[in-house]
Amino acid sequence: MDKVLYKRVIIKLSGEALAGSVGSGINEKVLDSVVDQIIEIKNLGVEIGIIVGGGNFWRGRQGTEMDRTTADHMGMLATVINALAIQDALERKGAPTRVQTALTITRVAEPYILRKAMSHLNKGRIVIFACGTGNPYFTTDTAAALRAAEIDAEVLLLAKNVDGIYDSDPKLNPSAKKLESITYKDFIAQGLRAMDTTAITICMENNIPVLAFGLFEDKALYRAVTGQKIGTLIK
Repeated sequence: MDKVLYKRVIIKLSGEALAGSVGSGINEKVLDSVVDQIIEIKNLGVEIGIIVGGGNFWRGRQGTEMDRTTADHMGMLATVINALAIQDALERKGAPTRVQTALTITRVAEPYILRKAMSHLNKGRIVIFACGTGNPYFTTDTAAALRAAEIDAEVLLLAKNVDGIYDSDPKLNPSAKKLESITYKDFIAQGLRAMDTTAITICMENNIPVLAFGLFEDKALYRAVTGQKIGTLIK
């Protein structure tokens, strides 16, 4: 068995990843494969926090004619749908899980309380953090960076549909080059958009490395936590 490089991690999952090729909603086969990867690293003894986006249902920026705060709150509620789906899938496979929300929705999940989250992690439970930061104008990337700092995560695993970070958008530029690593400052200076600037700044100030990689690469999470070559490291 490979040695675990990171004992406690935050995994940032995009909502779109859960939709699969359909592009919206939740693809149960895709969800099942994601959950299998999460359980694989849990069985290595890794303590896991998860932040999930809601873009497969709603993004705040879609509400072009709406009040920004209202549109962002709708996006936060979309993350709860994904969080509950992941929780259900994990627990059906025997992995104890808790959902904590930054907005109070006690009928379906716990409110986010740091000490309680830490207790769950110490007991081997997976904790899914929903509703982003609980504030409008902030992305779930920023929520992932914030929660990583709060729970003393050793790395932020940015699991995406792309296999790493490129020097330009590979969808628009066929000659775009994948980066093996990049500093926080260079990421910001080059205007790269794999993660928002606020999130990167939080990680830089708290010395939290970010590993961006393709979620659907072979044994992606396993390779990430055992230090094998995958994706792009921001440090």
